[in-house]
This record gives sequence, structure tokens and C-alpha cells, in this order.
Amino acid sequence: MDCMDPRDQMPQDQIEALSRAFSEQLLTLLDECARGRHGLFSEPMDLDEPEKSWPDAAKLRELGLALQNILAAQGERNALVDEFLDLCTMHGESHPGERKLARMFLERIERGEVGVQGEAKPW
Repeated sequence: MDCMDPRDQMPQDQIEALSRAFSEQLLTLLDECARGRHGLFSEPMDLDEPEKSWPDAAKLRELGLALQNILAAQGERNALVDEFLDLCTMHGESHPGERKLARMFLERIERGEVGVQGEAKPW
């Protein structure tokens, strides 16, 4: 049996605070991305131009990964984190573009569709 030492678990109120911080930051950055800023879902390809880097987006991806790992260790999930990180791995021809992806994700969040089982995602 794979039991976690209770001393290794993060208190629930800290997890909730991290989840709230992630959600608030995600909504802010999704709005910026929907308005045309690039780099939310992945680092811009041309890093020779420092003005194209987006440190807040990189921090959000790191927070998402950390939160996902913390929750997984406790047998829990956060649908918003999971879906955001899934979107960060999307590449290739099926990718609709960051701006459109951000708008579609924001709309799904506003309609309460994130984390709904069986919900067909538009991407």
C-alpha cells in the first residue's frame, strides 16, 4: 500500500490558497493573451527579443505543474490546472493560435464547462 506520511502533506487551506492564486492569475493572463500577447501556453520561439518573453506566463506554468504534483500526491485533481497544462502541450497544425485558444478557454471557464466530464473541447 502506498500511503503518504501525513507530515508530507500540504495543509488544505494552503492548497486552496494556491488554487485561488492560480485561477486569478490564469484569468488575468488569459485576458492579456486573448488581446494579442503571445507566450502564455509556451515560450515564444524567438527568444532573441527579450520583450517577447513573458515571465508571468512562465511562473503560471510552473505554479500549475507544482500544484498538479501536490494534488496528485494527495489523490486529488484541479480541472482548471489540468486543462491549462494540456493546452500548454498543444503544438502542430491543429493548434488554433494562442489568441484564439485563450478566448475559447476563457469562454469555457465563464460557462462553467471546465472539468465537465464528457465535454467536447473545441480544440
